[in-house]
Amino acid sequence: MRNVALVLFCAIASGLAQGPQPTPTPSIVYSVHDPASIKGYKTNSRVVHEMVNRLVLAATGQSDVGKAWASLVSPSDRIGIKISAAGGELFTTHHDIVNAIVEGLVGGGHPRSSIIVWDRSLGGIKEAGYRLGMDGYQLKAIAPRDGYDPKAILSAPLLGKLVWGDFDFLSDARKMPMLSDTENTSNVSHVSNIVSTEVNKIINVPVMSVSETNGIAGCIYNMTIPNIDNWRRFAQGSRFGAESLAEIYANPLIAKKVVFNLMDGLIAQYAGGPQSQPNYAVHHATLYASRDPVALDAIAVKYLEQWRARASLPAIGPLAAYIDSASQLGLGNSVPNRIEVRNIGR
Repeated sequence: MRNVALVLFCAIASGLAQGPQPTPTPSIVYSVHDPASIKGYKTNSRVVHEMVNRLVLAATGQSDVGKAWASLVSPSDRIGIKISAAGGELFTTHHDIVNAIVEGLVGGGHPRSSIIVWDRSLGGIKEAGYRLGMDGYQLKAIAPRDGYDPKAILSAPLLGKLVWGDFDFLSDARKMPMLSDTENTSNVSHVSNIVSTEVNKIINVPVMSVSETNGIAGCIYNMTIPNIDNWRRFAQGSRFGAESLAEIYANPLIAKKVVFNLMDGLIAQYAGGPQSQPNYAVHHATLYASRDPVALDAIAVKYLEQWRARASLPAIGPLAAYIDSASQLGLGNSVPNRIEVRNIGR
């Protein structure tokens, strides 16, 4: 039986105690900007498709879009595209971006119907332009309780109060007579079935947004918090809870499956996220891509902090301490001088 147990922070502390670590290979974050891609919250489908294509061509060094995606995934792979649907109509991962990725995958030989596009829930997905049952690919939400793998376990010395939908939650009908609500807690989380068994290669497509509980809702957040149950204990704003995300992402069920990160910065949200807060939105008209989720998150934090400073808002970076922790675990680079941003022109 597979048991994926994590003891959070021990690995970080041990690594730091061993002294200087090998210098990591510099990371490249690709950026493409086009003011015509979005106006008045409405995307230009043709322009967005071109932006996605330019990014994957640059990141893979291929000259053909189909071959570019085929260099990231093989014909036998079960492919998942992890979006963010928490922002409803305006701040869900844009439909045109997902369509461009799917078209590229189909061009690389993958049947459209075999591709899974998912988030924890799909509220507001229709308003964001997605067409359930009509886009050709599978749109999935994680089913309460039954959507989690009982064998894919993440443990951490931080208790969380279980709620309906968590795998181990005891409803009134299942509680022992003497068990109170305060005892319905656990230090265990379960990974979703989609991540644990249904897909073996993942394209991670978060939005460029802050998270009021975890700093930013970027690449690391998008593959952790929305994909596990009993997640509230990691979203409490505490340093301990925040840094846990690096350890969760490092689990092979996640880290080894993510082959490409593409951040939706057509609209960036610098406060109130990842839920919709139009008052804190910027028409950034930019997409970012990298194989390094840590570097991409580090670049996103830089921009989000600049917008927050202009609005006289406090820094959000301290809540995203897991980005530096992820770098220390060898998941990527967070130090600016180890990250190269390449702007992709026409």
